[in-house]
Amino acid sequence: MKLPETPITDDHIHFNPHRGRGVEAAKDFRRAGGTHVFYVSLPAYSLGICPTTADDFAASFEETLRIADLVRTGAGITVFPVLGVHPIEVLKYADRLGLPAAEALACAGLDVAARLVAGGRAVGLKSGRPHFPVTEEVAAASERVLVHALELAADLGCALQVHAESGPCADIVDLAKKAGMNPGRVVKHYATPDTPLMPSFLAKQEGLAAMARAGRRFTMETDYMDENSRPGAVLGPKSVPRVTRHLLETGAITEDDAWRIHAETPAAVYGVEITL
Repeated sequence: MKLPETPITDDHIHFNPHRGRGVEAAKDFRRAGGTHVFYVSLPAYSLGICPTTADDFAASFEETLRIADLVRTGAGITVFPVLGVHPIEVLKYADRLGLPAAEALACAGLDVAARLVAGGRAVGLKSGRPHFPVTEEVAAASERVLVHALELAADLGCALQVHAESGPCADIVDLAKKAGMNPGRVVKHYATPDTPLMPSFLAKQEGLAAMARAGRRFTMETDYMDENSRPGAVLGPKSVPRVTRHLLETGAITEDDAWRIHAETPAAVYGVEITL
C-alpha cells in the first residue's frame, strides 16, 4: 500500500484485547492508511477491574498503557494515550458504593490519571457527564467531577476530552474559563457542528468537506469500541483513513485541509508532534 502523504489521525479510538481484537484492529487502521491515534481509556470495568480505591484506577490505567505499547510495536502506529473516568462510571459505582463515594472515587481516578499525564505517560485527560436522563443528584455529582477534570487539565496545561450529551454543550465553555482552561483545548467527543468547543467529528459526520474548505478546525474519530459482541461499533477502525482518502481523491478537500485536520489541529490541541 502506498504510504499517505499526510498523517491520518483518529482522535478517539479504543483497543481492548480483553473483549475485542486489540492489536489486530490497530493493524486494520494502519493498513487503511492510518498513522496516529489518540487511544482513550475505557471504563475500568471493561478491563476486568471494578474500582473501590484510587489504586484500582491506577491498575486500569497501567493496563491501558500496556495495551498502548502493544499497539505501537504490533501495528507500527503512533499512539497518544488519553486517560480518565467515563461519566457512566459514576452511575455504576453509585449503585455499589452510594453517590457521594462514587463521586469521590471518580475524582480520585482523575487525580491518578493527572499524575500520569504530568509524568509524560499520557497526553490528556478524559471526563464528561451523562448523555442520557439521570436524577438531579447524579447530574450535579457528575458536573462536579467534570469541573474537577477541567481544573486538573488547567493545572497541567493539557487537553481534556469530554463525553457529554449531543449538542453544543456551550455551558462547558464557561466552566472551562472558570477553571482557568482554554476552551479550545476542551475536545467535544462525538461532536456536532454547533459546538463552540473543539469538535472531534465522527468520520460519518455530514458536511466534513464543507467545514474543512471553510477553514474550520476540527479532528476526526471513530469511537471504535473494539468489542466482539458489537463488531464495528461505533465505526470500524478503517473509517477515518478511508473517509479521508476518499475526500482527498475526489477533490472534496485539499492536502492542506487534510494536514490541518490530522496534524496541525490535534498537535496544537494536545501539545504533541504529529509528523510522518
